[in-house]
Amino acid sequence: MARKLPPLNALRAFESAARNLSFTKAAAELHVTQAAISHQVKSLEDHLGLSLFRRLNRRLVLTEAGQVYLPVLRDAFDAISGGTARLYQDGESGPLHISVLPSFAAKWLLPRMSRFRDRHPDIDVMVSANNKLIDFAEGTFQMAIRYGEGNYPGLRTERLLCDEVFPVCSPKLLQGPYPLKKPADLKDHTLLHDEVSRQDESPDWRSWLQAAGAKGVDWRRGPGFSDSSMVIEAAAAGQGVALGHRWLAAADLEGGRIVMPFGPMIPSKFSYYLVSPPAAAEHHRVGLFRAWLLEEAEGTGAETVPLSS
Repeated sequence: MARKLPPLNALRAFESAARNLSFTKAAAELHVTQAAISHQVKSLEDHLGLSLFRRLNRRLVLTEAGQVYLPVLRDAFDAISGGTARLYQDGESGPLHISVLPSFAAKWLLPRMSRFRDRHPDIDVMVSANNKLIDFAEGTFQMAIRYGEGNYPGLRTERLLCDEVFPVCSPKLLQGPYPLKKPADLKDHTLLHDEVSRQDESPDWRSWLQAAGAKGVDWRRGPGFSDSSMVIEAAAAGQGVALGHRWLAAADLEGGRIVMPFGPMIPSKFSYYLVSPPAAAEHHRVGLFRAWLLEEAEGTGAETVPLSS
């Protein structure tokens, strides 16, 4: 006989909200909006025909039914978490699955992967490049590299690399009828926009031009790209001037495909982070890969960005 269970998302929303006694904290923990938590809890209450919370003077209080239900769900989710951890432990000899942002995978991680394979030829790393938040509870991934402020509740988090942005372009744009010599010269060139940066509130052309004190440049004009590596490629092809993220632009700067015509370099409030569930973080393969990534990042962090002369 099939079990008649409430929707899993509604159960997760209630368990998190009840444990934190806050819809806001539950929303942050589950990476959804507060409205979504409220909707899920309401749907669960409708499904059960019971009220689970009372709101008193802006405080959230569990009803008797909520107090009975919370430990049941907490034990159930603990059991699922423990079972997932055992899967990680039982899979020591399998591939290591990691989720990485496409731009970071293409421009920083993949060019270095041969060094990890040389050191650990018995570990097969499966790299999934995507921008979506992943649910580690599904058991597919043991680790992810994400770009943000480091707020990943319930996960082991380590900063890999800080970030900065600055103008980059083809060396050809340093010459010609409108050579790039100073920030104000951008008025004569196409600005290339990183749409990902616009969405995650990283420094964009508007904030960079303000920091540079450049006037008379329309920061809104120019084409946009949905992936940060694409905007670097467009700059290298001479299509305009992009704001390059330091570690996405580093290899192309070193190879001379692009140059930094002038500063300043603007620090981003976001960094690249290694994230993994606590159980997976103890996994031997995860530990080896994490140690290697941090070693690579330490060496990378010593590099300087060359300014074109």
